[in-house]
Formats: sequence, C-alpha cells, structure tokens
Amino acid sequence: MKTILVISTSLRANSNSHALAAEFARGAGDAGNHVELLTLAGKDLHFCRGCLACVKTGRCAIKDDAQQIVAKMHDADVIAFATPIYYYEMSGAMKTLLDRANPLFGSDYRFTDIYMLSSAAEDEEYVPARAVSGLEGWIECFDRARLAGSVFAGGVTDPGEIAGHSALKTAYELGRSLG
Repeated sequence: MKTILVISTSLRANSNSHALAAEFARGAGDAGNHVELLTLAGKDLHFCRGCLACVKTGRCAIKDDAQQIVAKMHDADVIAFATPIYYYEMSGAMKTLLDRANPLFGSDYRFTDIYMLSSAAEDEEYVPARAVSGLEGWIECFDRARLAGSVFAGGVTDPGEIAGHSALKTAYELGRSLG
C-alpha cells in the first residue's frame, strides 16, 4: 500500500481539473492505497519571499497552510498535481506551492512518482506542454523523483463541463495502476 497525495490546485468551485484529481484519487483508493485528496481552494498560501531560511532550518519561515501541505508532500510515496491550464501554464496556486516546497530540497522525502492532471479550454495536444515542463523543472531538483505520467482534458471551459470526458476514465485508470 502506497501513500498517495493528490493536490487540486484550482481555486474554482466544481473545476474540471479537480474532477480529474477526484477520479485519480478514486482509482488509487480502489487499488488499495492510502489516498488523500486536498484542494488549495480556501487555503492560506503566500508567495515565497526568497529568504532561504528553509535552506538553513528545513522549514519555511512563512506561517500559513503551505507548511502542512509540504509536510504531507514529504511523507507521500506518490504526488499528483491537478491544475487548470491558464495561458498555456500551470495555475498560479500550483506554482506558488511548488516554490513554497523548497524545504523538501535536501530532505529525506519519500516521493518518487509525480503525476500531472490538467484541463483547459483549448484542446490541442500541445496545450499542457509548458505546464508539464514547469513541473518537470521542479522534479529535476529531486534525484529520486520522476514524472510518472500525465492526463490532459482539453476542450473544457465551464465548471463541470468535463462530465463524460474520456480523460476522467484515463485519470481513474492511472490512479488504479498504482496498486
């Protein structure tokens, strides 16, 4: 049994990327894993100040919800990030969280497999490439980690529009494969 953390980074209610996160989490749970699905919506999350206190202390100096989320990231075997694609990039909330996860660098983190789940109004195959590349840049800082897979749901704009989209089944199956 693996510990799987699924982080939904959309701040919009009934978001399409959150639906992907929920299906990935359901699949991983159905495979017998311990799964936590958390959302950044409603969280108190501040920008990194670049003070590098975390390098010296192993903890971020900013007191907000990021500290608890980063601790969960540290202890997870698998992390899946779900994000809407805005202007061909990951959400600002996701980027902020990745920046705030700097205390993980140099720590004895557990995660090895990282997944990207994304949705966008545009449906061309290349749409998630920059967001995936941004996540890969973060992953490169962690020697034991790799991008293990991604799912993209294109052509979904309005909240909940993803219902019936084939990417939901793909996300579920990807989560289920973690058994």
